[in-house]
Amino acid sequence: MDNGILQVTLSKPAGMVTGIQYNGVDNLLEILNEDSNRGYWDLVWDAPEIKRKKGEFDRMETTNFTVIVETENQIELSFTRMWDPSLEGKVVPLNIDKRFVMLRNSSGFYTYGIYEHLKDWPAFNLTNTRIGFKLRKDKFHYMAMSDNRQRYMPLPDDRTAERGQPLAYPEAVLLVNPVEPEFKGEVDDKYQYSIENKDNRVHGWISTVTDPPMGFWQITPSEEFKSGGPLKQCLTSHVGPITLAIFHSTHYSGADLILQFGPNEPWKKVFGPVFIHLNYLVNGDDPLKRLWEDAKQQMEVEVQSWPYDFPASKDFLPLDQRGSVSGRLLVHDRYISDEDLPGNGTLVGLAAPGDVGSWQFECKGYQFWTKADEKGCFSITGIRPGTYNLFAYVPGLIGDYRYEAEVTISPGSDKDVGTLVYEPPRSGPTLWEIGIPDRTAAEFFVPDPNPKYINKLYLNHTDRFRQYGLWERYADLYPHNDMVYTVGVSDYRKDFFFAQVTRKTDNNTYQGSTWQIKFKLDIVDKNYTYKLRIALATAHVSDLQVRINDLRPSNPHFSTGPIGNDNTIARHGIHGLYRLYNVDVPGVQLVEGNNTIFLTRTLSTSPFQGIMYDYIRLEGPPSSKSNNLGFSSK
Repeated sequence: MDNGILQVTLSKPAGMVTGIQYNGVDNLLEILNEDSNRGYWDLVWDAPEIKRKKGEFDRMETTNFTVIVETENQIELSFTRMWDPSLEGKVVPLNIDKRFVMLRNSSGFYTYGIYEHLKDWPAFNLTNTRIGFKLRKDKFHYMAMSDNRQRYMPLPDDRTAERGQPLAYPEAVLLVNPVEPEFKGEVDDKYQYSIENKDNRVHGWISTVTDPPMGFWQITPSEEFKSGGPLKQCLTSHVGPITLAIFHSTHYSGADLILQFGPNEPWKKVFGPVFIHLNYLVNGDDPLKRLWEDAKQQMEVEVQSWPYDFPASKDFLPLDQRGSVSGRLLVHDRYISDEDLPGNGTLVGLAAPGDVGSWQFECKGYQFWTKADEKGCFSITGIRPGTYNLFAYVPGLIGDYRYEAEVTISPGSDKDVGTLVYEPPRSGPTLWEIGIPDRTAAEFFVPDPNPKYINKLYLNHTDRFRQYGLWERYADLYPHNDMVYTVGVSDYRKDFFFAQVTRKTDNNTYQGSTWQIKFKLDIVDKNYTYKLRIALATAHVSDLQVRINDLRPSNPHFSTGPIGNDNTIARHGIHGLYRLYNVDVPGVQLVEGNNTIFLTRTLSTSPFQGIMYDYIRLEGPPSSKSNNLGFSSK
């Protein structure tokens, strides 16, 4: 494909991107790699009846090639692989159509994919699917994914056994003898560059060794086709140099987000298009800033153009075949205000019908999200026809909202759901609270990393939680006794460790921990059932047990049971899947004076098991006043 600005070479019929020629450089992709290992779609799948530790990796080599469009203004190519029963157990039971599009006067190209599973085809599971581009390591050395997350990166050679030391898992490598001495002593780990779907709009690489400097950018104009909703985290770019567009993965969520299909389950989904944007600096200084700013501007152009009107597949729907929904969301919490308050900043979205909060597990369909304005008003456009639930999450409040009626969208429809009111979980006034209900543990104490394991990007950074090995710092700070937090005295920003993790013992085993929350009550209503709200930002193979004023009982007052496979701690996240627990605390278990809540996290066989709290709150009787029953820790 050639439009006079760039030339893209693809293998026929396999559908691999083998070359990208641009601005005098014959190939931006890694010429040292095989043709099939430069630019490609891939997926990981397995059949339910086959038991294996990891799924089958499939680079999705196709078998048929068709020119769909070839005009003065557009080229669209189709690379397909059709499934039939003779392939059962050998190839994922999907019809796959990989599309590549180039437009006139465009400094880049688009790609999208159509996956289809027919009704009478066998069951299978899909754990990951994405696009990857591997760039030339002799040219692209600077990576950018946001205004405050960009840096010069090590070479892939630095991760080899001769130059790097593997750490607790293969993705994390300590650079001991890097090609460039400036990287010595740093940790490289691709998970340090993950990002939430809602913020994953543009990322990529800059080459300053070419004349002129140039950039390679992956732009995602919409997250409608991504799994897990706006807060789901995915990989972006990392050492290689590699740039990824991930459509579905189980990272930061685990088995809860495996795409599972039954034997009689028809399904079709369009992933993308995403845009590969190329730019170069004609003249002037500060190429890193200027190329990044240009990439952001192009990203805004692509976002404003969504949904695109040029894809030739009938499965990708243009704007006139979609609908919209609007409304206003208010919040009613009588312990905050007697009046309904506007849901300022609320994330409002449509996803497949399901339980309250089910959107964070939804993988098979499409999701459409927006942010409400200061009055709580919202409008979502470009919605594919279908039946949805309307969901919302209000920053600063616990729980999830789901509109009671299903919303049906048809082509050209404009639904007004009117004024909606969210009443967050609440039984009585706040006696005390710890943290901020924002679904993350970012507000809690995040320690400095071990000086032996740093990433310089995150020194004095808002995302300091992305440093390697922070799970080991808990034992450094609490070598023998566990954390004790005193309401009204302690400060959660300094005294509440961001993750309740395991502690390694002298014989290389791991033990759980019991945290204490101490608080004073001047008055206790013995006939009332108090409410303890525990919101978790993530969990990994843990059982959280709650005991009230007595640690001795073998049976806890409350237990979550085994929860979570998020693996957020190892992957340097600050949240995974959100979980809210509402614990009844009979007044007879509380005393006037000093009380203690014991939070015991059990199941401890590895350093990566643990939980992160989002927010904890104790509520008293409805007639109580928080100022004479306890203290607020905020």
